[in-house]
Amino acid sequence: MPIEVPAGTASNLCFDLFSDQAEDGNIEYKLKLVNPSQYRFEHLVTQMKWRLQEGRGEAVYQIGVEDNGLLVGLSEEEMRASLKTLRRMAEKVGADITVLREREVDYDSDVPRKITEVLVRKVPDNQQFLDLRVAVLGNVDSGKSTLLGVLTQGELDNGRGRARLNLFRHLHEIQSGRTSSISFEILGFNSKGEVVNYSDSRTAEEICESSSKMITFIDLAGHHKYLKTTIFGLTSYCPDFAMLVVSANTGIAGTTREHLGLAMALKVPFFIVISKVDLCSKATVERTVKQLERILKQPGCNKLPLLVTSDDDAVTAAQQFAQSPNITPIFTLSSVSGENLDLLKVFLNILPPLTNSKEQEELMQQLTEFQVDEIYTVPEVGTVVGGTLSSGICREGESLVVGPTDDGKFLRLKVCSIQRNRSACRVLRAGQAATLALGPFDRSLLRKGMVMVSPEMNPTICSVFEAEIVLLFHATTFRKGFQVTVHVGNVRQTAIVEKIHGKDKLRTGEKAVVCFRFIKHPEYLKIGAKLLFREGVTKGIGHVTDLQAITTKENGLEESLGPGQLNF
Repeated sequence: MPIEVPAGTASNLCFDLFSDQAEDGNIEYKLKLVNPSQYRFEHLVTQMKWRLQEGRGEAVYQIGVEDNGLLVGLSEEEMRASLKTLRRMAEKVGADITVLREREVDYDSDVPRKITEVLVRKVPDNQQFLDLRVAVLGNVDSGKSTLLGVLTQGELDNGRGRARLNLFRHLHEIQSGRTSSISFEILGFNSKGEVVNYSDSRTAEEICESSSKMITFIDLAGHHKYLKTTIFGLTSYCPDFAMLVVSANTGIAGTTREHLGLAMALKVPFFIVISKVDLCSKATVERTVKQLERILKQPGCNKLPLLVTSDDDAVTAAQQFAQSPNITPIFTLSSVSGENLDLLKVFLNILPPLTNSKEQEELMQQLTEFQVDEIYTVPEVGTVVGGTLSSGICREGESLVVGPTDDGKFLRLKVCSIQRNRSACRVLRAGQAATLALGPFDRSLLRKGMVMVSPEMNPTICSVFEAEIVLLFHATTFRKGFQVTVHVGNVRQTAIVEKIHGKDKLRTGEKAVVCFRFIKHPEYLKIGAKLLFREGVTKGIGHVTDLQAITTKENGLEESLGPGQLNF
């Protein structure tokens, strides 16, 4: 928002960047909205619909700012009348408004003049709320699960990990206090920007019904022993953002650097939360902040740290974070005392989606493709798969094919029902995560890493593929015959290095095009997909450049009818 603020705060970064108003995007500058004519009012409502569509249900109005970004401001009476008109416009399109912040500006006038920033958010209908996925990273014992417990349960921690108990999925996690699996927690915001969580003994269904915006936290493991699970969570669940939790008393330790590197390698925008500030002196917290700022400014990271200390900073950080990939907001908070917890909630409430409505529409026009990340057997329901719809639209009762199987075949199946955020849903759109019930389909035929696609797609699968890679670290030399675990999206399998083009061997930091071969079964890959591989301390990143495709026509299709199968 174009406002001048005192130097030394995070906000002056945003407000100095003035420019003309963009045609696209969900931010609208308005000088004033005082008693518009009926024709003008209808025009304003149409404009608001466009901005809400661009922001997928959210828009930010900046009142008192000219279209070219000039700060004029309004008198109190004019501002009151403008907000009244804005409220009428919002009612007309089925939205609510919340004042984010107000600020006085210096203008050639004796009367004090103000600028107001307002969030306009649509009231949800038929599960069409805005859903953002945030992966939670950080070293073991940094307070990740406790922070999520406090955010989603609405109760502060007792200092001994009470808040995290509801998040754990296994007995050994409760006993050791360490997350070893991937769990999901939801935090909702209603159309007025108020938090909707479990504090009023709500069920997940009630949270979904009351929310206009949902934040789904993907709680990942911090211990090095569970690194493959953490990588799978980052590559497979397609998070929009990552939250790196750092303990104030230990600073950057253990897997913190590794998790930071993973987020950067996979190009996931991340923000940092420094937890446990109640345990440390102010000097210790400042030392941890300086340590993080130093790492973020290094040439490898090249980030611009933004320390958030007020509501104003949190609003600025949310808007700038989504627009510029180089900005990294830093929060300092406590899950025990609740210090600065509200700043994180303000940030999450305003955080806009990375894709606009046009990109979303383009994805929905494509053929259906659903990544299988989890497989369950539910009594009286049958086989259920969980994952993300990469493209297209999936409806209840739709027929799809799933594969590839170990011998490279695809099996026909039918989607019996869909659940999204634990509530029934009839239609699933691109980018949304959900669970699909497949009825009597034989679970033993499924595995993580498969895809469910439209039968018209004629999906390409391969056992041998080429990728352009950078070797991040290797103790000796990386050569032909070396075995690594390859992560590409939801695919995770061991592969052998068949050939290194133009070289005999690779050392740390070198680039090359490498030919890999999966050792077990073929997989569904796409050219351009991000690739990450590891083996012990060996790590590398890259992208897929070529596939030696085995077409499904060669393999044929199979139809699974429960235990028996029918070839055709």
